Amino acid sequence: MQAQPQTKLPPPAASANDTKPILQVKDLKKYFPITQGILFQKKVADVKAVDGITFDVLPGETLGLVGESGCGKSTTGRTILQLYRPTEGSVIFENKDLAQLKGEDLRKMRSNMQMIFQDPYASLNPRMTVGDIIAEPLEVHNIAKGKEKKERVQELLQIVNLNPYFINRYPHEFSGGQRQRIGIARALAVNPDFIVCDEPISALDVSIQAQIINLLGELQERFGLTYLFIAHDLSVVRHISDRVAVMYLGKIVELTDSKALYANPLHPYTRALLSAVPIPDPVIEEKRERIILVGDVPSPVNPPKGCRFHTRCPLAIPICKEVAPEWREVGNGHFVECHVV
Repeated sequence: MQAQPQTKLPPPAASANDTKPILQVKDLKKYFPITQGILFQKKVADVKAVDGITFDVLPGETLGLVGESGCGKSTTGRTILQLYRPTEGSVIFENKDLAQLKGEDLRKMRSNMQMIFQDPYASLNPRMTVGDIIAEPLEVHNIAKGKEKKERVQELLQIVNLNPYFINRYPHEFSGGQRQRIGIARALAVNPDFIVCDEPISALDVSIQAQIINLLGELQERFGLTYLFIAHDLSVVRHISDRVAVMYLGKIVELTDSKALYANPLHPYTRALLSAVPIPDPVIEEKRERIILVGDVPSPVNPPKGCRFHTRCPLAIPICKEVAPEWREVGNGHFVECHVV
């Protein structure tokens, strides 16, 4: 019988207005240079993967980040963790700007923030045993050695519902769902406060996805974790997220409470995304209007002038083609970047 995702209730921290954010991202940009030439490479353009985004993440909450493939979601997560160094902007985590840290100062911060990768097959070293994979962060950060390290690894395997005696096995001996549990155990090894979940279930069977979602929810309650949950499946994000940010072509176009987003989406792009999510009620599904976007997503090398969505937007007006809309709050923590809202 297929496991059903548990409906997640917002933690008190996510709803408290006076709670200080654990993470503050301000005007974050990440450009990848395009070069020409073999010996003397010359930069001719930039891929504007992330182009000026601003948001906060509160302690104990899950912020969902959704959008089409190639819109910059994964790049955002990796830039926050400084796997990619930002081109501009700041990433303030626990009162420190990660973008300004280097060397040992940055390495020390890594024990407080970890990542669960999208591909459970590529993210585990096939030449290392499961025990060595999970123990590696413990060794790097000098947390445990010897018998204590082995006991910690076995404890982590139990936490993610795997047999603690699997420590001498290799990744190829496990299924995709089990490998993702190993990846989760590795992320938990250093007791982080913040975890970037980069589409952690997109490579898994549907029957396993709900199990991983439920496990992430249980771990959050048990250890007080904060998640940035990156996904392109809006129905999955609805179950696990307290707030949702919608991303399009390197920009966040809407950000609000999960319930508010699904009940009253304001941005035309968000409406189009939600109209594509099937509803398990044939009566409602038949009456519902499907919004079909025309055209292709523009290139991030040369994004459109003005609003980046105007080339596909059914509500576009002349100002959308000339002036970029302002990122503004329209009430009750609901942010949107649109001229017609």
